[in-house]
Amino acid sequence: MSVKFTKRAAAQLLDRGESAIRIKNGSFTDASNALTKEDVRKLISSGAVYALKEKKNLSLNSKKLKKLRAEGRRRGTGRRRGTRNARMGRKWEKKVRSQRTLLKEVKKLGLIDNKVYNSYYRHIKGNMYATKGTLMAHMKEAGIKLGDAETKKINEALAARYRRVK
Repeated sequence: MSVKFTKRAAAQLLDRGESAIRIKNGSFTDASNALTKEDVRKLISSGAVYALKEKKNLSLNSKKLKKLRAEGRRRGTGRRRGTRNARMGRKWEKKVRSQRTLLKEVKKLGLIDNKVYNSYYRHIKGNMYATKGTLMAHMKEAGIKLGDAETKKINEALAARYRRVK
């Protein structure tokens, strides 16, 4: 057998591309015999299969510029291209994305099933809720148990997700 499956599965598990996955010299036979993702997980934990470090482009000049822009420099009228909406807009996208992440977290907690999730997803797409707060209020009215404990869990999960994205 080949190691194609092992590389593909490892790429999914390690969240990297297949070209970044490496197999140690002595463990090619184990890698070729792996049939399930569980086998691949074992190979990863033993160190037989690993991913190369991510390459990150370091530009000192861009870091300096970013710092200056954070302070408000280099943002004057002479630098601007496009209207205010073109530069700052997309409020609707921001709103929809935040509502969808909230809905995903509620589903992950097991408070709603797929059918209810899909109906709320369609409502969000149709611009039915003005904010996340109105969405949560509507859920409470519908009988979904969103008490203080659940709300706290959801907020912690959203905060963790936000930290991961940054």
